This record gives sequence, structure tokens and C-alpha cells, in this order.
Amino acid sequence: MSVRTIEIPEHIAYEASLGLWERAPLLSARTVLTRSQGIGLIVATVLYVTALVAAWRPMVIVTLLVVSVVFLIATAFKFHVSLSGARYDLADRIDPAEIEALTDDELPTYTVLVPVFREANIVHQLVTNLGALDYPAHKLEILILVEEEDDETRAAIEASPTPDNFTVVVVPKGHPQTKPRACNVGLAIATGEYLVIYDAEDAPDPLQLKKVVVAFRNASEDTVVMQASLNYFNVRENLLTRMFTLEYSYWFDYMLTGLDVSSLPIPLGGTSNHFRTEALRTLGGWDPFNVTEDADLGIRASAQGYQVGIVDSVTMEEANTSIPNFVRQRSRWIKGYMQTTLVHARSPLRLIRRIGPKRFIGFLLLIAGTPLTFLGVLPLVLLTVFTWALPTEIVEPLFPTPVLVLVLLNFLVGSSLIVYLNMLGPWKRGDFSLIWWALLNPLYWVLHSVASYKALGQLIVRPHYWEKTEHGLTTHETPDPAVTATITINR
Repeated sequence: MSVRTIEIPEHIAYEASLGLWERAPLLSARTVLTRSQGIGLIVATVLYVTALVAAWRPMVIVTLLVVSVVFLIATAFKFHVSLSGARYDLADRIDPAEIEALTDDELPTYTVLVPVFREANIVHQLVTNLGALDYPAHKLEILILVEEEDDETRAAIEASPTPDNFTVVVVPKGHPQTKPRACNVGLAIATGEYLVIYDAEDAPDPLQLKKVVVAFRNASEDTVVMQASLNYFNVRENLLTRMFTLEYSYWFDYMLTGLDVSSLPIPLGGTSNHFRTEALRTLGGWDPFNVTEDADLGIRASAQGYQVGIVDSVTMEEANTSIPNFVRQRSRWIKGYMQTTLVHARSPLRLIRRIGPKRFIGFLLLIAGTPLTFLGVLPLVLLTVFTWALPTEIVEPLFPTPVLVLVLLNFLVGSSLIVYLNMLGPWKRGDFSLIWWALLNPLYWVLHSVASYKALGQLIVRPHYWEKTEHGLTTHETPDPAVTATITINR
């Protein structure tokens, strides 16, 4: 029996692309810079270049000092927030008895959105993983969102033994061709009371949907989204996958909790975030022009007074095994943080009045500070190498010793803080063999810096371009869903 397929009407496709922009243009990244932002940027650039030409040496020194101070402040902020989170366990822990007590009749309809593009090689894995979800089939609506031009993936789905509750939704051609646009199409036709996003390679805990149902019932009405933890099944494949796992471990186990207890805006992960469907519609869905739509939506929800919950359930993913693939992925994420910064800082006074000075500063340090930190890594690394490699008589006339000491000290302290944070993740999860790999984090951040400069270039020339991350490159097998269900975090 062939899988059910839905063709989307033109008005839904139009709304998926331009709905948010037409209703609230200031919240859409379709406009990269507003008029006032553009004028401000031009004036600042002219003043900086003029000063650089007039007195290049003092300006270079001042620039390096500013870059190093911003680097230290941004990393110290993450360190402080993560240590705050280390004192708490805010994940909504679900008593197994509560899950066992659930009956099929009382469970709400649940929609699963899976946006795919050129994923034919992992369709079988997708069907297997989603088919393992422990939820009554007649109340589980699985929408596979496939781009109209992607005949290969559609053919692979058609050839797979898909359950009856799988539906292929053909996303019409249109601009921008992005994951959030496809998700908006799915949101428009979703019938579930709750809705979750999974990526094609995800292997969620089979009990995750039931855990979220219980967590929402126990949460306040202003909690509109529950974020599950993410981790990787191919952690030991190579150095890059180890660094990926270290990063995600500290982010989901410490950083998100710290943001929560500090009442700071929480950027969502790109997968395994579970929404109250109507609340998501009230928020306007995703911004299809923002290439890190999850972070943007988390900030938008926070600005409107909504809360984000953290549920104690893990979704296993495939960590990037390839450096070029990693740079493509991270450049998109960092570009999205840049877009999100520009969007939500368009009316800073209004935003401060809405969320308060503390949350506004947190927004700047996390969302704006992340790309600024990565942009600063390469110059600081080059300065470090330059200082150690060249004789003092060459270095001293260019950069006074006190300046070099301060800049390099800031860089060293900031880097050490992040190394320490990356050590915390595997400690909490009991994977002690990973801890010492965190010492290589400065090299990992050099890759981020390369990606950040690519992101900045794309923000200028291709702001809405969605750079595809290839999946299915790992040589490791996806874990059995029954194994995923046993993964917990030691708290």
C-alpha cells in the first residue's frame, strides 16, 4: 500500500513563506537591516575606517583590546550561567508509574513534523526510529515534509514499509527554501494538540511523547514548549564527533538549566522541541527567513512572556564526522544567531521595556555574544602565534607589552573557562573517558571561527540561503530504540 501524500494549496504555501513578515515585519529576518540599522552601520563603518587611516596603530590596539574583552565577557557569561544551572535539576522528571497509568483514550493527538531534503539514504532509518515511538498509532500524526523537487526522497519513502499514520506532505517550490518554511506548511495542517520537530536522522526515546504529555500537564499554562536533550550515538567515531558531544552535553545539562533558573531567554534546539500547537500558532510559527529558526522562536516566545520547560528524555542524533560538513552547518547556525540579533535588537528600548534590562543583557551576551566570540577567535589565535613566533624587537614596536599581556590573558582565561565547561558534561553523564578531550576545545573553536567568517560573508550576500547539512555519513549504526529509552542523565 502506497503512503498517503498531500499536495499543499497555494495559499498555505504563501502563508508559510510570508505570513510572519506580513503580520509583524519587524520580527522577520526577511529584511536583514532596517533603515535605521543600515544608516547606523554605515556611519560606524565610516568613522572606524577614518580613525584607522588617521591613526592605524592606536586603532589596531584598541580593536584588539575590545575583541579580547568581549571574548572574555561572553565566555564568562556562559560559565556563570552554566555553573548556576549545575546547582539545579529542572528537567521534568516523569515517574514511570505516571506513564504506565496513561490510557490510549486520554492521550491527546500528537503531530510529528519531519522536514527532509535529499535524505533518501536515511529514509529506512527514519521510518524505523519514528515507528518505534510508544504512542497509539491512531493518535499519532507523522507528517514527512518533502520539498516538491526532491523526487528521490519521495521515491525512497514510497518504497519503504511506512505505517498508516505516515503522510508525505509535498512542500511547493517557493522562496525561501528552508526548514522553517517547510515546518510552517506542516503547522498549517497539523491536527495534534501537541507538536514536535524531529530531524531525519533522529532516534528519540520511544517514551518521549508520553513523557512530554505528563510534563505539560504538570507545567503552568504559560509553558508553551518542552525541550528534550540531544546527544550523539557516534560519539567515538573521530575527534570531531567527540568535540560535538562535549559541547552538547554541557549545553543541555548545564546551560539550558542555568538560563532557566536565571530567567533568561532560552534559544531552542533545532529538534525534539515539543509545542502546544495553538500556542505555537499564536507565536506566528517559525520565521522562514531565519536560518536558525529555533533560536529565534525561543527568543520570541520569551519576549512574549512564555516559558520553556526541559523534559528528561534524550534524542540521539548523528554527530558531524566531516570538517567541511561541520563548517557548512555551523556557518548556518552562526548566521542565524546574527539574524536573530539584528531582528530582536531593532527596537532595543521597546525590547528592554518588554523583557527587562537583565534579560536584554542576557540576550545580547548569548545571541549576539556567540558570533562575536567566534569572530574574535582567529584574530586572537593569530596574535598569540605572532607574539610567540617573532622576536621581541619586532613585536614590541607594534604592540606594547602591557597590551599583549592583557589581550592574551583575556584569551587564555576565556578559553580555559570553556574547556572547563566542556569537561563538566561527560562528568555529569558518567562518560569519564571523554573528559580529557575537552583540552582540545581551542582547536574546535578555530573551526567555529572559520565558520563565523563564512557566516558573516553569507549574511551580506546570501542572507536567507539554507546550507544543507549532509546526514548518513557515519559508519556507526543508529542505536536500537529500546537502548535510547534507557539513556538518562546522572544528576
